[in-house]
Amino acid sequence: MTNMYRPEGMATESGENRERGITRAAAERAFASGAILEAPAVMCDSGLSLSVDLGFCRGIIPKDEAVYLMEGEKFKDIAVLTRVGKTVCFKITGFDRTAGEPVALLSRRAAQREFVEYAMPLLESGDIIDARITHCESFGAFADIGCGIVALMPIDCISVSRISHPKERFFDGMFIKAVVKSRAAGTG
Repeated sequence: MTNMYRPEGMATESGENRERGITRAAAERAFASGAILEAPAVMCDSGLSLSVDLGFCRGIIPKDEAVYLMEGEKFKDIAVLTRVGKTVCFKITGFDRTAGEPVALLSRRAAQREFVEYAMPLLESGDIIDARITHCESFGAFADIGCGIVALMPIDCISVSRISHPKERFFDGMFIKAVVKSRAAGTG
């Protein structure tokens, strides 16, 4: 799997990500190539569109472009609201002007769909991948395995010694290396 499909927050400081976010010309190159970028989501409006700080201008992720949903999965407002204050991945889908200011149109869903369609099918049992812990529950830890797509690590797979809660080993936001145990049905 290539480094372009990292957990959200992992590529923010990469030279490639910084280079594409500095100027409009660099962002246009990212748009033309279909590159996946990252930046912080700074606000969610009443229509559930996310505002993203690109540095050179504001980016907008409309509600319909904020989350990739698997077939049969229902949209939940919380999936967008919880992104505020966090780094999000996205593809630039175009440029516009709002109230005389330049605005980049973004799609987190497109980046996630690309990960699910092209990277996940390549994952095999035993592969070691980068992951970021998103939250812990008594039964296991949830981890972003690429572009904000989350997988479950059951508690019995977290430690060789017995633990009563995943928080004994992990904290939210922690970057880890994880081993792929299996893929759920319908994920490639």
